[in-house]
Amino acid sequence: MKIALHGRDFQQKSSRFVEKVIQLLEHHGTELLVSEKFARYFKSKKFKVFTSSKQLRGTQYFISLGGDGTLLESITLIGRQEIPIMGINTGRLGFLSTTSREETEEAIQSLFKGKVKTSSRTLLRLTSHPKLFGEMPFALNDFTITKKDNTMVRIGVYVNGELLNAYFADGLIVSTPTGSTGYSLSCGGPIVHPKSQSIIITPVSPHNLTARPIVLSDKVELEFRVESRSKKFQVSLDSRSETIDDSWTLKIRRAPFKVKLLQVPNHDYFNTLRQKLNWGLDVRN
Repeated sequence: MKIALHGRDFQQKSSRFVEKVIQLLEHHGTELLVSEKFARYFKSKKFKVFTSSKQLRGTQYFISLGGDGTLLESITLIGRQEIPIMGINTGRLGFLSTTSREETEEAIQSLFKGKVKTSSRTLLRLTSHPKLFGEMPFALNDFTITKKDNTMVRIGVYVNGELLNAYFADGLIVSTPTGSTGYSLSCGGPIVHPKSQSIIITPVSPHNLTARPIVLSDKVELEFRVESRSKKFQVSLDSRSETIDDSWTLKIRRAPFKVKLLQVPNHDYFNTLRQKLNWGLDVRN
């Protein structure tokens, strides 16, 4: 079996755990590919290293070692290939990387026995002029427009060419159902089930308190016209960001491909919500 592995900077206390994961994979006779960035941390070992998504052709699974940020970075390495990703969480919260350290050995065994489930997640695709974010103008969690300095921005949002609203705010979040438990949730947005086929628009600190989050079908096209006295503002796709000005055109649609997240047995979306949000925990119980 051919498996790719990626991680980001890990602390010394995590090095033994990472070595254990590699040993488990090698024990099963895995043909292992390691991202160039991650391979630098293993000077004593020689791996097959990949530097582009083209080199991942024929890969059955992709393992992300880290937190949600590492998994989001893994998606940019995979590109459009829809290789199923298992997120092993060495970070803290982990809404996307749901496999804990303690579950790792069992999860890898399940992988080789074909007992894992796949959850397909939609992405957002940014179309801009000039072009932004190279060959991966996609986001699993969210697309954001935020102010660059202390000047509030005015963001006109058009749905299939029709004006929805002009938001005066610190910014605006456009999230997928997967991203609804991220930045959008912290700004008062709703939790939306991953299979709901929707896009959520959530204002960030709006000047008008009647500006509320809204849920739309993911079949629409969104266009944004931004104004700011400073002439500069910031846009982001997940953890990647760029500074641009109001001369740029920005449009968002559902991406033509999906991300496939692997789930080990006895894991489901509602179980993750209960664990990560501490639902049901009460000092009175």
